[in-house]
Amino acid sequence: MSVSFLVVPQWQGSGSSRAMQLVDGAGAIADDLPRASTTLIDVPLEAGDAEGTGILRHSSLTLVRERMEVAMAGLDGPVVTIGGDCGVDYAGIARAVMSGDTALVWLDAHADANSPATSPSHAFHGMIVRSLVDDGVLAADRIVLAATRSWDEAETEWVTEVGVRTADVDAVRSVSDLVEAVAATGATRVYVHVDLDVLDPGEIGGLGFPEPFGLSTAELVAAIRALKERFDFAGGAITEYAPSSPETVTDDMGTILRVLGALTSSRPANPA
Repeated sequence: MSVSFLVVPQWQGSGSSRAMQLVDGAGAIADDLPRASTTLIDVPLEAGDAEGTGILRHSSLTLVRERMEVAMAGLDGPVVTIGGDCGVDYAGIARAVMSGDTALVWLDAHADANSPATSPSHAFHGMIVRSLVDDGVLAADRIVLAATRSWDEAETEWVTEVGVRTADVDAVRSVSDLVEAVAATGATRVYVHVDLDVLDPGEIGGLGFPEPFGLSTAELVAAIRALKERFDFAGGAITEYAPSSPETVTDDMGTILRVLGALTSSRPANPA
């Protein structure tokens, strides 16, 4: 399987005080990617304007999405997007679901299912899952929120109302429960979004919104591998890495490369 990489150092979708460090995080991961298959997306320096949408920095987010769409139009096969904030994954998911029968596994400590009307922060990285559904990109019953453990009340209500599936931390740890939750969507392909805060804070330091009681690196890697063994891989993303210093990059990169390796490794061959 040939995978292309799109590096998108976008910070404008984040509501974290460490948002600008997402630029450094994307760059650090990019340093370990194969140059021949990696494309860097130019992200504007300016914050951007809400343009009356209720979404902070909306103009810059729209510009980055358009640049991503242009870049991906020339790529074949699965694309793994490297953020940046979670909002960078809108374009990658939209591309993947156009090509076939695809479910989205959203591995994230947070549901990211607010709307501009319900979001406390008005930061887009907390709205992307709902935006994908509201915009008609993806049906709600093709989404599995996995290892999510921090919810706003409005998110809980919306997920229940529209039928988004969930798999809690224990379900992801069991692997088989997560795989069956995806199988229940009826999809044959899977897109795997990884916000690194799905990991327990003891596993990685460069998180803007750490949440306790998350997955270990080994558990996350096992879950991704199990999904790829059962379903065709439609693409994926690693997002929200915000290192506080070059020293923490050294500490965290081993963990990130293990996750990246699980996303990009070839699907095991079926035994004869």
